[in-house]
Amino acid sequence: MELFRKKEKCCGCGACIEICPEGAVTMEQDWEGFFYPKINKDICTGCGKCRKVCPLKEIGIAKDKNLYFGARTKDESIRYSSSSGGIFSVLANFVISRQGIVYGAGYDENMNVVHQSAKDDRQLGRIQKSKYVQSDMRGIYSSVQENLEESRWVLFCGTPCQVQALKMFIGKEYERLILVDLVCYGVPSPGVWKAYVKYLEQKHRGRLTDFVFRDKRNADNGHMRSYKIDGVEYIDYLHEDLYCKTYFMNLALRKSCHNCKFCSVDRNSDFTIGDFWGIEQVKAEFNDGMGISLVIVHSDRAKKIWDQISSRLIWFQCKKEELLQPRLLYPTSSAKRIQRAFFMFFYKILPFSMAVKLMKI
Repeated sequence: MELFRKKEKCCGCGACIEICPEGAVTMEQDWEGFFYPKINKDICTGCGKCRKVCPLKEIGIAKDKNLYFGARTKDESIRYSSSSGGIFSVLANFVISRQGIVYGAGYDENMNVVHQSAKDDRQLGRIQKSKYVQSDMRGIYSSVQENLEESRWVLFCGTPCQVQALKMFIGKEYERLILVDLVCYGVPSPGVWKAYVKYLEQKHRGRLTDFVFRDKRNADNGHMRSYKIDGVEYIDYLHEDLYCKTYFMNLALRKSCHNCKFCSVDRNSDFTIGDFWGIEQVKAEFNDGMGISLVIVHSDRAKKIWDQISSRLIWFQCKKEELLQPRLLYPTSSAKRIQRAFFMFFYKILPFSMAVKLMKI
């Protein structure tokens, strides 16, 4: 049994691990810091479940049912604590108010990015805002399925491949499951992130306890980043941050991201959400620097939920062409393959700051 031949064909979702009835699949970290599944041939029975659950296999995607919106929550405190217009939090509160469970990416006690659950507003705060790192999904697929079998409401938010993997893992429709995927630039290496965390802690001689990729305090559409080490906060421009430079220069993305098949307005999720870039050209009065969400409503279930939450939003309906952006049209470019290879080599053997400076970015 072989799951993939080229790394471009594995998104690292981890669904194959949880679906295996024999525990024959494990995740191993490669030299770039990404995790890939490996099959123990001595245990594998060849049932094929691991291949069937893979979100990168050929699957049908529903088309021509979408509604397109720009929106932001009326609650400014929620909007401030969100990366864009706060739509994720509004959807999450819809589920939590029904004693449901919300899943999203957050930091663990060691600042690793992991998917985790939230059952109340306090826990929800951990999984708000963007995390520019590939999240660890261990245990999440089975947990979601258990919640659904208990007839609980569940909202799962993740990258398009994670959402598709969950859909295939579950294998059937649940009326109380809400799938929300993101307009995704690509997922950076957990290994590179870990090296950066180590760099910051050595630089400031303390322990990193929080990192905000899109800080809104300057009302500049989140173009600042901030982090805390031993209670002391540090803030700077997002594009001056060393880690973010590697992200936006495509030096640390997973190889499969450069071949992503989900870069379209058509998805098998219920909602697609992201930043409404270019809002100043569509609805200038919405452009106050605090973030506006684009929302693509895909399913009939999503349309019913939108009708129920829209009173909590300031919103407008728009045409598809008005919210299109690169990651809804094509994958992130892989043109910097040589630079990427050099960076992936240097970050393992050199101090993080030196590895970035060698890239002249």
